[in-house]
Amino acid sequence: MKLIIPTEIASDIEPRLPPNLQVVRVDSEGNLDGDASDAEVYFNWILLKPTTLHKVLAAAPTLRWQHTPSAGVNHILTPTFLEREITLTNGAGVHAIPIAEFVLMFMLYHAKNLPQLQAFQAERNWGRGITLKELKDATLLIIGAGSIGVAIAQRASSFGMRVWGSRRHPEPLPEFDKVVSATEWRSLLPEADYVVVSTPLTPETKGTMDAAVFQAMRSSAFFINIARGAIVDEAALLTALREGWIAGAALDTFSAEPLPPDSPFWSLPNVFISPHCSADSPQTYQRSLELFLENLSRYQAGLPLRNVVDKQVGY
Repeated sequence: MKLIIPTEIASDIEPRLPPNLQVVRVDSEGNLDGDASDAEVYFNWILLKPTTLHKVLAAAPTLRWQHTPSAGVNHILTPTFLEREITLTNGAGVHAIPIAEFVLMFMLYHAKNLPQLQAFQAERNWGRGITLKELKDATLLIIGAGSIGVAIAQRASSFGMRVWGSRRHPEPLPEFDKVVSATEWRSLLPEADYVVVSTPLTPETKGTMDAAVFQAMRSSAFFINIARGAIVDEAALLTALREGWIAGAALDTFSAEPLPPDSPFWSLPNVFISPHCSADSPQTYQRSLELFLENLSRYQAGLPLRNVVDKQVGY
């Protein structure tokens, strides 16, 4: 059997592959170092471009399974990909720990007024009398209670927060005080102190964080997006932040990335920007490799694969 693997990680993964496999490497531009015409498996790497994907698909007409390390797959489900009968698996779950830790950092940043404390330090000012809050008894609404949402809920619960969530098919979940459907979460916005977006980007979720959402939130509420930028109506969010509909936002992802230098988000005093890095950690990298290797073993044995994507639903 032949598989296609990313050049960037070849030195880490090739020594761990079964000896009976043939390997073709592919770089970030889709250039292959061998014949992939009979390859069955494609392990793509992060920041996969459609042009790279399509070059690989054209070179590998017999592909049966593709694995991506990302949880989101909207960039893979192109018309060209969907024309093929290829099983797609993703990295759902491998990023949950670092992203959940990032969300707790964002909430503590807001609750403990870190910008003001940093300003005091820069001014050598033993400042007193600033407003500091606790996370205990605050209400957190997680829009998208998948593996990342559950990891966030586990950590938020340990801080004594009230945790609510939404998912396509609601069911009681540990660490959540309430779980509602994907059509019901808007009714919870007026009671939430923190709103976190961790839902996949699909045609149904694109642009759902709109002006009506921000107007329904408390003026003291803090908005966090660690999912995909296109889920948010960014013009509406800018208005909400400038006009005080909400207190602030922490944004790890945007519709256009890298965020252009002239973006007005950079200069807003009530926004914390991070460069789409909340999933990054050495442990995430190792979990990504281990998940692929486990699925490769399952594939060779004819067993069901983990994290099979429903291509119609989009995750």
